[in-house]
This record gives sequence, structure tokens and C-alpha cells, in this order.
Amino acid sequence: MKPDYLIQESTFKFIIKKSFRAGMRVDGVIYADEELVAQADRDRALEQVINVAFLPGIVRASMAMPDIHWGYGFPIGGVAATEIEKGGVISPGGVGFDISCGVRLIKTTLNAFEIEKHLETLARALASEIPKGVGSRGKIRVKRKEMEELMVKGAKWAVERGFGSQQDLEYIEEKGVMEGANPDLVSPRAFERGEDQPGTLGAGNHFLEVQEVEEVYRAEIADKMGIFKGQVVVMIHSGSRGVGHQICTDFLRVMDMAVRKYGYDLPDRQLACAPVNSPEGNNYYQAMACAVNYALANRQCLGFLVSEVLEKVFGQGAEKLGINLLYDVSHNIAKFEKHEVNGELKQLCVHRKGATRALPPGHPELPAAFKETGQPVIIPGDMGRASYLLVGTKQGKETFYSTCHGAGRLLSRKQAKKSIRGEKLRQELEEKGIRVVAGSTALLAEEAPQAYKDVSKVVEICEGAGLSLKVARLRPLLVVKG
Repeated sequence: MKPDYLIQESTFKFIIKKSFRAGMRVDGVIYADEELVAQADRDRALEQVINVAFLPGIVRASMAMPDIHWGYGFPIGGVAATEIEKGGVISPGGVGFDISCGVRLIKTTLNAFEIEKHLETLARALASEIPKGVGSRGKIRVKRKEMEELMVKGAKWAVERGFGSQQDLEYIEEKGVMEGANPDLVSPRAFERGEDQPGTLGAGNHFLEVQEVEEVYRAEIADKMGIFKGQVVVMIHSGSRGVGHQICTDFLRVMDMAVRKYGYDLPDRQLACAPVNSPEGNNYYQAMACAVNYALANRQCLGFLVSEVLEKVFGQGAEKLGINLLYDVSHNIAKFEKHEVNGELKQLCVHRKGATRALPPGHPELPAAFKETGQPVIIPGDMGRASYLLVGTKQGKETFYSTCHGAGRLLSRKQAKKSIRGEKLRQELEEKGIRVVAGSTALLAEEAPQAYKDVSKVVEICEGAGLSLKVARLRPLLVVKG
């Protein structure tokens, strides 16, 4: 059952009025159904929606997507925007430790039936060529000076070194580079942690999946994107690795002092923040942009490595195999964006913590290829069921053009490991025709399908609420985990 203080405004929209608790500056808004809000209440994520509503300068609402679950400070699935000129703050807790964790979807012209006999070979090749796991180190090594350049140039740095093509940049959020990065604000420890991690997956919920387009819901949009039923695509989910984690850790200490300096009264220390237009806020943004660019370069390198593996396994070039980037988008990020608030266009700092930007058709920031369709939104699910390709909508204006980012956890990693045996899970997945490559059986248990909400339900709610539209469902064929 939903908590009594939640007001159901529509089928998939619930409100916590700002009058519910003294100090809330805006309402809380949760896009979900009764079952999901009850789950969010049990894991204290609704309390975090309330807490975020205390942030100085917050506008419209403290929002949460249907994949909401408990996180650091902000709930995962949280969206909050602050008005910069009115003392709006920026909070590392609203971005998270895995800065610019995001997803990339690579198209091919291969059909699923064509690759079935190659899956075992492909699995071995990807396991060999794609570094994965906790603290994984890659073949692409960069020392301090070159990493500074990487942190400023993002995916452009990778393209300049032959990891992909110039065309790729057109299909990456921010065209592959977040402006405003300043490596002088990054600690020596962050540089150390990142020097040999470009082109690595990492562990946890990061993955690489070879998938089949199992169902197409909107043929006209899919056609314009080059997506067809039975098609083989590759989804990559990774972020800024140790660099982002270290930058977040470093600036949480800075922000903790800033809260006292600026006299903020916050209900949770994990919401530590500073005005965007303050030395602390400005420095965090510039350091965060370094981590964003690191993540964009990382996924660009991973995409190139995947392309090389496909070419080797199938004995054909990238052009012959139709290997092209559809899109690459982050879902742990804070960005400066202009949005209408109370009838006026305002410069906002939009935090998306486990939420994906979803621009509508006609938006000026979209590449020409997506002007008619809206922005591709890539939603990873779990390795046993499905993932989705969505597009943004005009109605998404109410969430600052944001939608869900995945399925959202149902069980903590500790709970999953207690109740699920990794080796048995591997067997069950392979019986379903899903080939699994993983660094450890313990990790498999942590990432079991039953540890996650049903992504199909999450996506249906986003569509029902008008935040995004389904284009295609993607079925896993081969999963590579850390």
C-alpha cells in the first residue's frame, strides 16, 4: 500500500505536498504505480525525495522516476533543478560517485540468426579484449599530461587517437565533450586511479551486451534510426571508473564545509552542496566535467574495441557489418540547461541521478538525424529479461526532459548474494539461450534478474506518464560482466 501522505494525481503520478514537512521548498513528485511507491517507501527512497525538496534554489519539484531506489543523498532515479541566479546549489549527491555512468548503443546490419553459431567465439574474444572487473586495467594507458587533455576533450580525445570516427561525436550527448572541465581541480589520487582505465568496463552493474531487437513498437521511428526486428546491436554500460569516484569523494569533504559556511539547514548530511555561483560550486562543476569527459572517452574507446572484435570474429570490416553508433547518453550528471519555469526561461542546474535526458522532437540540441524522432533514450534492464530503446517527448517538459535510466534495484547486493547462487544463475541464463561471461559467480548473484525491478514495467510507466515512448525491446544474447 502507498503511504497516506502520498496524493495520487493521475495513474502514474504521486505528489508529496511541500506542506507535508516544514522546510520543503517544493513538492515531491514520483512517477510510479502503487506497488513501486510502496517499495520506494520500504527502502526509504521516498524520504530522500522529501529531503531533496529542502535544497536551496530548487524549482518545480523534487522528482523521482519509476526506477527509484535508495541512494547516496538523492534517491537513484532522482531529478532536481536549481535556479542558478537565485542561489541555486549543486550537490555531488545529486550526481553520484559514478559520474557520467551512461549507456551507448551500437548498431550492426547482422541478424540474430546469423551470429548464433559465432556466439561462443564472440564470447571468448570479448572476454579477452574488453577489460572488466573491480580495478580492471586496460591496454590504453595515459600519464598525467595526456590525461589532462583527455579530461578536457572527452570522446574527441579518443577519436583523435584513432578510437572511432569523427562521425561518432555527432551521436554522443554534448557532442562528446562537456565544456568547462578544469584538470587543475582534480586530485593526484584521481589521476592515479584513472591512468590505465580508459576502455574498461569496471564491475557492479556495468556490462556489455550483444542483443537482438526482439520487438519494434514504432516502426516509423525505428526505420529512421536504422533499427529493425531481428537486428544485432551492442549495448555498453560504463562510466568514469575510479576517476569519478575519487572526484566525488574529494568534493564531498569540500561541500560538507560549504554547508556550514553558507548556513544551510539540510535534513541529510549526504545532500552537502554549495551555490553554483560560489568557489566551491564552481570548482565541483569543473572537476565533475573532467569525470564526465573521462567517461565519454572511456565509452568511446570501449565502442572501438567492440568494433574490432566484431570485425575479427566475422572477418569483415566495420562498414560491411554496418557498425555505427546510434547514441551515447549519461545518466549520472549535473548540467546547465535552460528551461521554462513559471512562464519564464531560466538557467538551471539540472541534477539527474539515475535518470536519463530525453529531448523531444524538434529540440535545438538534437542532431539532425533525430529532429523528427526525438532523442534516443537507452534503457538497460537486467541480463535475463530485456532492455529498451525509447525516445523523448514534448510532455517530458515537466521533468526537464528526463526519464528513467534502467530497471532499478529491488534487492541490495548483499541481499542478492545471500539468496542467489551465481553458478546456478549462470546455468539458468544459458538454458534460456543467454551466454554469460563474468569475472566471478559472486558478481553474477549481485546482478541477478530477480535483484532488479521489471524494466518492462518501469518503461510502461514512463510511457504512461508521457515522459518517453517505446521504440524497441532488446533481448540479451551474450552478456559480459566484470
